[in-house]
Amino acid sequence: MSNQQVKPEASRRKFLTGAAAAATGAATLGFPMIAKSQSPIVIKMQGAWSSTDIFNEFAMEFVDRVNAMSGGRLKVDYLVGGAVVKSFEVTDAVSKGVLDAGHTVPVYWYGKSKVASLFGSGPINGMDAFQTLSWIYRGGGQALYQELLDKLGLNYVGFFAMPMPTQPLGWFKKPITNASQLKGLKYRTVGLAADLFQQMGAKVTQLPGGEIIPALERGVIDAFEFNNPTSDSRFGAQDVIKNYEMGSFHQAMEFFEIIINKKKWDSMPKDLQSIWQHGVEAASQSNYWTAMANYPKDLRKLIDKDKVNVIRTPKSVFQAQLVAWDILTKRLSDADPFFKRVVESQRDWAKDVVYYWVFNDAPFAMGYEHVFKTKLPS
Repeated sequence: MSNQQVKPEASRRKFLTGAAAAATGAATLGFPMIAKSQSPIVIKMQGAWSSTDIFNEFAMEFVDRVNAMSGGRLKVDYLVGGAVVKSFEVTDAVSKGVLDAGHTVPVYWYGKSKVASLFGSGPINGMDAFQTLSWIYRGGGQALYQELLDKLGLNYVGFFAMPMPTQPLGWFKKPITNASQLKGLKYRTVGLAADLFQQMGAKVTQLPGGEIIPALERGVIDAFEFNNPTSDSRFGAQDVIKNYEMGSFHQAMEFFEIIINKKKWDSMPKDLQSIWQHGVEAASQSNYWTAMANYPKDLRKLIDKDKVNVIRTPKSVFQAQLVAWDILTKRLSDADPFFKRVVESQRDWAKDVVYYWVFNDAPFAMGYEHVFKTKLPS
């Protein structure tokens, strides 16, 4: 390249440099009090999930959206379960300010109040997770949830995300073909589902996901449920037990609880609070898409590669669960007027919502069987 070709570019750079300097100088003279950009508000968030669980990916879909939408003014740092506190301790840690925020589920703190489980996996009223979320955000559920937090002195603000599909009945050493087989069975579940299976005669142990396989290997439990084919297979369920039953009323719906310490929340500008709240809503749909990209694929892998005996839960078990829910719901409602209020609020919402949904919904199983010439399990 010749000198003649270099000089014009060098001259152009000199001009741009000088112009920039002049502009900076003019700006300084005209606006001498411009403040430097502030450091971001940092939020330390921990999940309740073991390091391999897909639930951490769901949490990060929320974190990434909030960080991006805030334009650098908010920085959420996410830690997996156990990094600071144990999975069942996330709620208290956020309330006390040990953590700024948490990604968990209400059933993990239902020991404080059984009403907590109604905001995640309560008695059957016909609603799925999408419809129950509609009750929370449009049917008065959010106000009842806040009333519960106030009653318990929990110092945080909470939102709900991810309408989870129905959770499987679980993993068993022998297939469950009749509800009577649940009697005396040492079974892992959480929340009100624990009360339900106890009503059905099982001996229930409540454990976080990361402790399930060690408990099975030690004989503490004989059978368990956690959540979905992806989470279950990632912690190795298929390596230690081979019967997996799909479908159940014990947790026919659930969602994540995304919580933030009240003092931290109140210190945030209104626009960042809005970004947080709408970030929950955005992540909720994104989580479901990610679930559909993983759960069906991993169920197929369990069947084809891992040779797991995957079967549909028998109708007799569903029927026995409904009877048990009736008994349990009445007992808890009689004992706690607030429990009764929440249950009745859900039922009032479900009465028309589920009627509309069932009356209007297309028979999708019929469509599937028509296209794929395959009879679906029933």
